[in-house]
Amino acid sequence: MGANAGIRRVVTTHDANGTAIVQSDDMASNVRVRATTGTRSTLLWSTDTSPAQYSDGDRGALEAPMAPIGHGSVFRIVEFPPGDPGGRIDSAQIAAEMGLHHDNGGRRPPRHPAMHATDSVDYAIVLSGEIDMLLDEVEVHLRAGDVIVQQGTNHAWVNRGAEPCSIAFVLMGAEVPVFAASRGRK
Repeated sequence: MGANAGIRRVVTTHDANGTAIVQSDDMASNVRVRATTGTRSTLLWSTDTSPAQYSDGDRGALEAPMAPIGHGSVFRIVEFPPGDPGGRIDSAQIAAEMGLHHDNGGRRPPRHPAMHATDSVDYAIVLSGEIDMLLDEVEVHLRAGDVIVQQGTNHAWVNRGAEPCSIAFVLMGAEVPVFAASRGRK
């Protein structure tokens, strides 16, 4: 999946008789490129409730924030270009570009300028390439085929390789965690 390859998106639904049909079969067009990092994000679908409602409209064409609204969901594929943007950006700049709060929701201060957190449970699958996931105190190297379940944690993605890394993300709105010193959190 290269930077200009595009993503085919097939959406199904039902006709008036309840028969399964193809609602649309086209190239996903809701693509955003972050100016700060060059990261390319393609929104495929989003919902604003759970359980979700079926839709005859194109819920991939909406202006969806980085994190889901309330108890909704967001499905996107993100391509991270090679390179560490850390020296070129600051936390407030990237948070603003991603539509997130700069205060990090009461979590620990970021150790990398691209570090952020969302109030969601995220399922992610590395589709191609390699990437490092930075957490508060550790790093995890990930390769194509690896799966991540992220539960509202501080994290940053750094592609130290020579090729782009593509990751499919499904974010589901979650209750905001409470970080209290009495629980051993800083």
